[in-house]
Amino acid sequence: MQNDIPKVDSPIMSIHRRSSTYPTEEQLYSEEKHDVESISPQGADLPSQPRLQRKLKSRQMGMIAIGGTIGTGLFIGSGTTLATAGPAGCLVAYIVIGSMVFFVCTSLGEMSTFIPTSDPFNHFAARFLEPSLGFAFGWNYWYSWMLTVGSELVACGLVVQFWLPHLTGAIWSLIALVVMFLLNAISVKGYGESEFWMSSLKVLTVFVFLIVGILTIAGAVGGDHIGGRNWHVEGAPFKDHIVGILKACIVAAFSFQGTEIIGVTVGESANPRRDVPRAIRSVFWRILFFYVSSILIIGLVIPNNDKNLVNATGASDVAISPFTMVFQKAGADWAAHVMNAIVLITVLSAGNSGLYACTRVLWVLAKENKAPRWFRKVTKAGVPVWALSFTALCSTIIFCISLAGNQQVYIFLVNLSGLSGMIFWMGISLCHWRFRRAYVIQGYNIADLPYKAALFPFGPVYACVLLVIIIIGQGYGTIWPKFDALSFVSTYLALPLFFIFWLGWKYTKKSRWIKLADIDLVSGTLLEMERNGEIEVFPPQASRSWRNYIRWMHRKPS
Repeated sequence: MQNDIPKVDSPIMSIHRRSSTYPTEEQLYSEEKHDVESISPQGADLPSQPRLQRKLKSRQMGMIAIGGTIGTGLFIGSGTTLATAGPAGCLVAYIVIGSMVFFVCTSLGEMSTFIPTSDPFNHFAARFLEPSLGFAFGWNYWYSWMLTVGSELVACGLVVQFWLPHLTGAIWSLIALVVMFLLNAISVKGYGESEFWMSSLKVLTVFVFLIVGILTIAGAVGGDHIGGRNWHVEGAPFKDHIVGILKACIVAAFSFQGTEIIGVTVGESANPRRDVPRAIRSVFWRILFFYVSSILIIGLVIPNNDKNLVNATGASDVAISPFTMVFQKAGADWAAHVMNAIVLITVLSAGNSGLYACTRVLWVLAKENKAPRWFRKVTKAGVPVWALSFTALCSTIIFCISLAGNQQVYIFLVNLSGLSGMIFWMGISLCHWRFRRAYVIQGYNIADLPYKAALFPFGPVYACVLLVIIIIGQGYGTIWPKFDALSFVSTYLALPLFFIFWLGWKYTKKSRWIKLADIDLVSGTLLEMERNGEIEVFPPQASRSWRNYIRWMHRKPS
């Protein structure tokens, strides 16, 4: 049985033969403390074996995951969902998609904590499913985000034209590209810090919006007590019933894309054992709080039949942002300028994250001989410079296509990016299903996993079923009431492209499906990296949560 990831008879193998359990963090630290202190965290790497540098901190990883999701999908796209499904239907759609994203994130968190890698989509699929699927998922993720970076460059030029309409937006798009390239080229710390502060500003904006929205509903600002009257206008609270909710789910799914970037940052986390579970556990609830609370406020303040919502077309018209409309109803006429600045930061943040993710995924593909070898080149600061440059070049080409005025080609590319996101979410769920089954079949104890996903096997099954429904449902508008062949092909172009990558690599390499008993659960694991000195072993820290403090206060005297 062919397997691109061979088993390694490493020091950890003897532990597996003696016992099916992994030592705790306390045991690991006490046993290996002196050995690890004598070895650098990166291990004794040769120049021919470059590595990324694990310098992302816990606060940066958490904020990257939040900021990677809170974007134009929330600030602008939420208006489309409100007009499509009504206030209640829109709220239901975001709750349903949010629950699905929760299970995708926990599945990714369990695997990424067990095996820290910078390209989980390629590596996990090749390791737990079949090597050719890993190739297809890896390239699918790369071109998805590469296309997104190109579209964000277009959006950046449009946003700046809100203030400077007489200057061409191409200038500002190229300036944005240079800024994003430099932030990624300096070091991973440069990317982490820039994302931390841009994401912090977006989170602050949402908090201010929620407070202003509540005051507006109550009539404390704006001079009009709104209450719940907008839930009783025509089309509310549910517009088009199930069909409206399905359409809103499709838009909401695009809005949540970017959450999975936390899995890419694992490869450069200083302390994956602590930081990844912490980020996965806390970030989702913050994201769900921001999204659901914002959607609830928008649905209460703005009627779903407002013409500005129906005419919302993109970042070029910031006045139609539901966030702007809420501020204006509160009497803040300057809201359009503030929201335009926030959307500009959001666009830069999305492009910055996309460039980072593409670079790391392409670097891993090159290391596994699934991309040209010269993409392996890493600078002294730990940046895959050629992978970064190639991605930036491809995104620039996509941007230039939009300048040529060929809107049909550009729509093809945007739709390709959107559906690709659904595909790699489904890949994460399938990989987790196989990983957990192989883990049990090979005799390991689930309790010994560094992080355990909730409600297995319901989680990955629920996510896969819902993603299939969304993928099929997003072509609804191209078939009914009238079939549009061009839009239909544009919507589903990502599917045949994925199969071309998959079957082409499968035919070339003659790879086969990996049996559960043959899946490698030994090499490249977090425990092996810690024991080999590739990842620094941090001493366990006492929890400072208020729950543990209460337990300590009520402890029984010894």
